[in-house]
Amino acid sequence: MSPLPHLWQREAIIATARRLNPSGLNQGTSGNLGHRVEDGFLVTPTGMDYDSLRPEDIVFMRFDGSSEGPRLPSSEWRFHRDILVARPEVQAVLHTHSLHSTALACLRRGIPPFHYMVAVAGGTDIRCAPYATFGTEELSRHAVAALEGRKACLLANHGLITVGADLAGAFKLAVEVETLAAMYLRALQVGEPVLLDDAEMAVVLEKFRTYGQQKR
Repeated sequence: MSPLPHLWQREAIIATARRLNPSGLNQGTSGNLGHRVEDGFLVTPTGMDYDSLRPEDIVFMRFDGSSEGPRLPSSEWRFHRDILVARPEVQAVLHTHSLHSTALACLRRGIPPFHYMVAVAGGTDIRCAPYATFGTEELSRHAVAALEGRKACLLANHGLITVGADLAGAFKLAVEVETLAAMYLRALQVGEPVLLDDAEMAVVLEKFRTYGQQKR
């Protein structure tokens, strides 16, 4: 029997998926994860409990939409594919129904620059994509547009997408965005937060270009 291709990516997807529910970023099987490989991409199967996943359950897909393996792909495979096609620098895509991000998405509100950490997602705000039925090409188009120049977006009445150079980065960003969403919702309970202006956010974005780097 030939070895299972893309084994380390499959194992990374499973390990990250199993962190989602304990972290509070997801509930049940509603989220999904994808990872680019040299000849297509890998995506979690539809409707499977993360704790039961094995490497062979992760679905290999080509960019033409065809797939291989014993499982059916996530119903959201289209936006995984289309994001990876549109964004060659992206290696990993993570989608969750995290509580606070989804609550904002149900209000059809993005996250404005109420806090400088909004810049962690790559821009001056985190957009909320218009609503479309899950799994559709329309939703995929909305997601790609909302992610233009960004590493995260909300999906109206749906949830959150983050992207990264790897799954660890996409997961870390999802934690940051969910925290920002929780802060923003709490601030809205008192009133409309004071927003940082474009000039300040430009300064922050420039500082974020080297933020966290350890070179002396």
